[in-house]
Amino acid sequence: AAAKYGGPIMVTFSKGGGQFIAGKSVNNDADQASIAGTIAGAKHVHEVAALYGVPVVLHTDHCQKAWLPWIDGLVEASAKHFDETGSPLFSSHMLDLSEESLEENIGICKQYLEKFAPLGILIEFELGVTGGEEDGVDNTDVDSSRLYTQPEEVFYAYEQLSQVEGGAFTCAASFGNVHGVYAPGNVDLQPIILYNSQEFIKEKIGSDDDKPMRFVFHGGSGSSVDDIQYAIGAGVVKMNIDTDTQWAFWDGIRAYEAKYHDYLQGQIGGPDGDDKPNKKYYDPRMSLRAGEESMAARLVKAAEDLKCVNVLN
Repeated sequence: AAAKYGGPIMVTFSKGGGQFIAGKSVNNDADQASIAGTIAGAKHVHEVAALYGVPVVLHTDHCQKAWLPWIDGLVEASAKHFDETGSPLFSSHMLDLSEESLEENIGICKQYLEKFAPLGILIEFELGVTGGEEDGVDNTDVDSSRLYTQPEEVFYAYEQLSQVEGGAFTCAASFGNVHGVYAPGNVDLQPIILYNSQEFIKEKIGSDDDKPMRFVFHGGSGSSVDDIQYAIGAGVVKMNIDTDTQWAFWDGIRAYEAKYHDYLQGQIGGPDGDDKPNKKYYDPRMSLRAGEESMAARLVKAAEDLKCVNVLN
């Protein structure tokens, strides 16, 4: 997809995704499967990314306080990779400590950024709560007031994390965004919060930069192009679209099954004759490739929405 639209792409691993790569039957009591699977996935990306000729950002998604040992294992792997190659295994990690107090949230993030900075790893942190449910994190019943971050909170985080020498950070501020896709009218996005936060920080630090904070748009699936581009204008540099890409992948598999349905009812026998083998149709690579092509098309559309086409030229 990135090679087609001419821009960078971000590959993101979740804790549950890492466990899935390692194998769901593997013991994960100490996050060993999540750590091993995520590292294996990252190494795979490092090996094949050069073949596509586009920059790839390797990121990990929502990590709650109880899951920090997962990040610890990945940082250890990045440190080893840095010693061997001069670059980290991962580009960035997200710590989602929004369940904690603001002070504890940013305090822990600051501690981790001090570990990340020497390795060239960026930290993404969350303020407020992203609604909906994703990868075992369920915020469907959260108090609606927590879906909207206040400018004072954003400034506090900016001030604290800016104290880390060489540190790089992005802020996943909540402005009504949710994980998943919902019927029109059920999501009240207020990206004006991001503009207000930028103005607040600019005034506090006396900066000429209209966008001192780099924001992240969580729960971008199902959002209108107008909302997406309005958020970009407020300093959003990254948008998550997990739900839409999952659907696109499934939709590709669904369409493949519909097209070749009569060849997929048995190993032998179908429209071409009762004695004809069907192996080339039920080979898992065929339906998975259809899913990949469908998802790639959705990512090209996302790149267009995000004004990320031909940015490498």
